[in-house]
Amino acid sequence: MKRSVLLILLCALVWACKEKAPKQLDEATNVADNYEEPYRPQYHFTPQEKWMNDPNGLVYNDGIYHLFYQYYPDDIVWGPMHWGHAVSTDMVHWEHKPIALFPDEHGLIFSGSAVVDKNNTSGFAKNGETPLVAVFTYHLMEGEKAGRNDFQTQGIAFSLDNGDTWTKYEGNPVIGNSGIKDFRDPKVFWHEATDQWIMALVAGDHAKFYSSPDLKAWVHISDFGKNHGAHGGVWECPDLFPIKVEGSDEVKWVLIISINPGAPNGGSGTQYFVGEFDGNKFTTDQEETKWLDYGTDNYAGVTYNNTPNNERIFIGWMSNWDYARDTPTKKWRSAMTLPRTLSLRKNGDGYWLSNKPLPQVNKLATSDLVSSLEITGGETKNMDVDGLGQSKIVFKTRSKDFRVSVKNSLGEKVDLVMDSKSQSLILDRMKSRKVDFQAEFGNKKHHAPIDQLGEEAFEVVIYLDWSSIEVFVDGGLLAMTDQIFPTEPFQKLIFENSDEEHKLQDVVVKQMQSIW
Repeated sequence: MKRSVLLILLCALVWACKEKAPKQLDEATNVADNYEEPYRPQYHFTPQEKWMNDPNGLVYNDGIYHLFYQYYPDDIVWGPMHWGHAVSTDMVHWEHKPIALFPDEHGLIFSGSAVVDKNNTSGFAKNGETPLVAVFTYHLMEGEKAGRNDFQTQGIAFSLDNGDTWTKYEGNPVIGNSGIKDFRDPKVFWHEATDQWIMALVAGDHAKFYSSPDLKAWVHISDFGKNHGAHGGVWECPDLFPIKVEGSDEVKWVLIISINPGAPNGGSGTQYFVGEFDGNKFTTDQEETKWLDYGTDNYAGVTYNNTPNNERIFIGWMSNWDYARDTPTKKWRSAMTLPRTLSLRKNGDGYWLSNKPLPQVNKLATSDLVSSLEITGGETKNMDVDGLGQSKIVFKTRSKDFRVSVKNSLGEKVDLVMDSKSQSLILDRMKSRKVDFQAEFGNKKHHAPIDQLGEEAFEVVIYLDWSSIEVFVDGGLLAMTDQIFPTEPFQKLIFENSDEEHKLQDVVVKQMQSIW
C-alpha cells in the first residue's frame, strides 16, 4: 500500500465513490482492440483501463484462480482503492470481472487476502455453501487527514457464489487499531497443526501474527522482524507459508515481506526469511537479507491459497513506487509479473527461494524464431529476429562472462551482462528509450549477486513483452524484473561470449502468443 500525498483531494474522491458505483466496462467491448495501445503487454495481466497496483485475495476454488487487485476505476493514477477482479482456469488467460469490493464508511479497501472457508468456521454459509472470505485493510482517509494514527483497521467480506458477489461483514472492523500508523495487508491461512486461522499483518517496521477460530474474532499472538532483515522503508504485504526443500522431505516456513523504499536496486522490493512457525511464533537463524527478485519491478507479491497439489504460486505487481504514477501509458497503468512457482533449495547451511514462471506460461511459446544456436568462447553473434519484442530467449552455459543485448532500429537497447569480476548479473535499461519520465527509472544499472551459482551449467531464460523484461537464471535462483518502454519493438539480438572456455549452448528464441 502507498500513502497518498494529496489527502484533501482523495478524501473528496472517496466520498464520491461512496455515493455512486464507478463506471463498469461494457463486457461486449472488444478486448483485442483495447489491448493494442503503445506499451500494452501481450502476455501479462493488465486491467482493461485505469490504475492497478498490489495483487490481492489470491485464491483457487472450484477450478477457478481468482486475481483481485488494488484498483482505482476513475483515473490512471493512484486514488481511492477498490478490489478489481479477474479469473482464470490456467493462470495465463484471464477474464475481467466486475469490481468486487468498494470503499464504505470504514474507509478505502486496501490490500489483503482471501481463503476458502471449507468448514464454514465463519458461519457465513447457511445452506451448505462454501464461503470465500476476503480479509482486507480499511484505510480511513478522514482519519489520516486529521493526523490520527489509527486510520487503518482490518475488515472481512464473504462470497457464497465463488467470488461473483460479496457481502461485507456487519461486525467490521474485525481488528481495530490502537495507534499504529502503518497497520495493514493481512495474509490469512488455515494452520492444520493447531486447528486455527493465522493472519500475518505488517506494522511499520515488523510483522504481527494473529489467530482466530472463525475469521471474526482475532487474538494477537506474536511479533517478528524488528531486528531482522532490511529496514530501509515500511514493511508491506506479508506472506507466510510452509514449503518442502527440493530433493528432501524437510519442510521449512518462508515469510515474504515487501519493503518500500529499501530494495537492493532502489525503491520497492521483496525480501524473504526462511525459518520455522509453530502456530504461535515465526523464528529464523537467517542473518543475511535475501531478495526474491533483484530487478526494480516486482513488488507486493503474494502467493495463492488453496491451490491444487499445494503448489506455491506467486504473482507480483510489476512496478515500483519510485515511478509507478509516471510510467508513459495513457489508458491503463501497471501490469502483473508472470505467475511464478516458488521452490526452496538448500545450499550448504543456507536456504534459497527460487521463482520461475509456471509451466503453462511456456505453452504460449510457439514458433521458433531462432533454434539450435551456439556461441563459442570469445565469439560475438548478431542476428535480426522478427518478433523479438514478444519472445522467450533460452540458453545453457557455464560461462560467467557474457552479454545479451536486444536492440531496435533506433538504437534503443537493453543489456543483460554476467560479469565474473564483479560477481554480478547486470540488467541495464538506461538506453531503452523512455527513461526520463522520472529521475530514478533509468539512472543506473541493476545488479544481482551470482556467488550462489555453482560451477555446473545453468540455464538462462529471458521473457520480453512490449514493456517488460523478466530474467530467470538457474531455475529462478536469480530473478530480475524490469519495466522498459522502447519506441518500437526490438528486432536485433546480439550475443557476446567473453569466456574463452565455455560456450553458450542450445540457444533458442520462441515467439510468445498474446493471451488476449
